[in-house]
Amino acid sequence: MSPKFQSYNQQQNWLFPPSIEELIPKDHPVRIVNGVIDQLNLDVLISEYNKEGKPSYHPKMMLKVMVYAYMDNTYSSRKIEKAMRENINFMWLSANQVADHNTIARFRSQRLKTIFKDIFKQVVMLLAGEGLVKLKEVYTDGTKIESVAGRYTFVWGNAIKTRKVKMAEQLEQMWNYAQQIADEEDKDPNPPNFKTIDKEKVEQTAKKINRILKDNPKASSKHKAKARYIEKNFASNLDKYQEQEEVLKGRNSYSKTDPDATFMRMKEDHMLNGQLKPGYNVQISSQSQFILHYTLHQQTTDVHTLKPHLETYEKLYQTLPEIVTADAGYGSEENYDHLEKKGITAYIKYNTFDKEEQTYKSKKRKVKEDFHRDNLHYNEEQDYYVCPIGQRMNKVYESERTTKSGYKQLNSIYRAKNCNGCPLRSNCHKAKGERTIQRNHALERHKKLIRERLTTTEGEKKRRQRTADVEPVFAHIKYNRNFKRFTLRGIEKADLEFGLHALAHNLKKKVA
Repeated sequence: MSPKFQSYNQQQNWLFPPSIEELIPKDHPVRIVNGVIDQLNLDVLISEYNKEGKPSYHPKMMLKVMVYAYMDNTYSSRKIEKAMRENINFMWLSANQVADHNTIARFRSQRLKTIFKDIFKQVVMLLAGEGLVKLKEVYTDGTKIESVAGRYTFVWGNAIKTRKVKMAEQLEQMWNYAQQIADEEDKDPNPPNFKTIDKEKVEQTAKKINRILKDNPKASSKHKAKARYIEKNFASNLDKYQEQEEVLKGRNSYSKTDPDATFMRMKEDHMLNGQLKPGYNVQISSQSQFILHYTLHQQTTDVHTLKPHLETYEKLYQTLPEIVTADAGYGSEENYDHLEKKGITAYIKYNTFDKEEQTYKSKKRKVKEDFHRDNLHYNEEQDYYVCPIGQRMNKVYESERTTKSGYKQLNSIYRAKNCNGCPLRSNCHKAKGERTIQRNHALERHKKLIRERLTTTEGEKKRRQRTADVEPVFAHIKYNRNFKRFTLRGIEKADLEFGLHALAHNLKKKVA
């Protein structure tokens, strides 16, 4: 008896051919994408197109295809074009239209560049309307994602400073040498100031040195060659360094193949030892693992990203969150002060919070900690400290410090009167002279409030919730979706690229 098989005939005709609509399951994610984008107001996107010329593909169709492609982990414009030809879900979204990869790339990098944040906002507001998220409370965190730039095309700000110092030293050495062997009429009793050099000074000094050495029999061939090299290269090098410093804009590094990217320590190598690679610091604010807001930054640390991140949040939604929870990387006087002025309740640890908690819970403390400034008695009314032996430490002066972002901090300096012969000195301090401590009163006030807030039941709950809310979002995007490196150059295009990932993440989360 032969085995039984179902009928198989490739030439079989359909009496009533099915539509693509019938072949898409009712609960398929592509229907969510289609339904959500149909609800959006795309007038701003449509206004990006010219009224004249050949008819363009409808931006609503292109947006649906682009968003679903990112949900499907399809990021290449060529692969999206292929999917529009072969994938039934893409064919349904595009109504069997097929855009070529150049059109897809232009739509992503040019049409969406200026208006995508508005599209993202509309989707978040739809989620809020369904009760899935609220804009009043966010969990904020950051991660570093590598740029598409070359990993060895770096320019370092410190290296530029070092080269300029060496140029000044070499110029001064050659000047002194030329003055030693120069004739009396060529000697200059008023030598130039080489502490600071500019292009004009270098050109004038190099020409004078070459004129002295050129026909001077006392000058060695080595020094003549060096003088010619200085005249030929130093001025142009200064121009190059000036251009590089303008690109840096206060940063310490950038990539030649993506000048917007900064070299940052990445943890994605197999040894987790933190390699320096060009990238961007991506900041997100989430709730219930939905991304409410995202920004890209060139700073290598999180501490200076919170303020601009919240400023763009307010610009986008015309409101600020009432509660912000973040890790200790954002704990600074500037951030605490900014949040307090904006009326935002902060659940943000400072850098020593965990150590203090661990010490408190273990009830074990090293001897040195008894002599720590925070464990000394402080008289707030008369503004003085009392050292471990009972000696009064009065305030001697105040110092003002300006941070990298321009924020001014005020520190009070306190000094003991006489530490000579103190039996506790070996444990108290080992520096010469009298013990000196400093106190930032504004920061200490913020730390006290934060400590009280974080140690409440609500504070402990939010600290646990932060790790379960925002960190899984990065894990999903970077590992489940394999997005560990940008494919577009420049911070504006990289911002758009991450935005597409964020929107795809929200819609996929909505499906789940």
